[in-house]
Amino acid sequence: MKKTLAALLYTGLVALANPALADLAKAEAMRDGDMKKLNFHSDVQPAGTTEFTTFEGDPLTLEQYEGKWVLLNFWATWCAPCRKEMPMLSELQTEFGGDAFAVVTIATGRNPPPAMKSFFDEIGVDNLPLYRDPKSGLAREMGVLGLPITVILNPEGQEVARMRGDADWASDNAKAILRTILEQDTAG
Repeated sequence: MKKTLAALLYTGLVALANPALADLAKAEAMRDGDMKKLNFHSDVQPAGTTEFTTFEGDPLTLEQYEGKWVLLNFWATWCAPCRKEMPMLSELQTEFGGDAFAVVTIATGRNPPPAMKSFFDEIGVDNLPLYRDPKSGLAREMGVLGLPITVILNPEGQEVARMRGDADWASDNAKAILRTILEQDTAG
């Protein structure tokens, strides 16, 4: 009972302080199952600015995604949990991807491009980017310890939530949380 009252009080205070964070508090309160591992920050955190590359080696930064919500996933070809969750991330991109949302996948560390392509081919993923962070510069800047790590970035390019480890991103709960987050832009 005390936890419920504290959650309601916190949600109310956040709503008065910042309407955008209120919707994140609503999304945070919805977490169940695997999604309990998704930790929402009380204050937005800066995202990394270090360049990563396209599959072909062209430079990119996260700044190129500003203006939309991003579910950013750090992974590697040798990571068994990454293999399990990548098709679920692909499902999210199919269902939610567009002008307001994107799933961005970045292979960090030593991931030879042919192995990355084989990884996606073997699991049937064809709608997610094969981005690379070969020297783990972005991963280090963003404090990625272990894989997979998934972060949610707001349209301003700031980190609002983080999950360590894999999860069922195609679950009804994960999709409801994302819908709640995305609806705040259409409601405001």
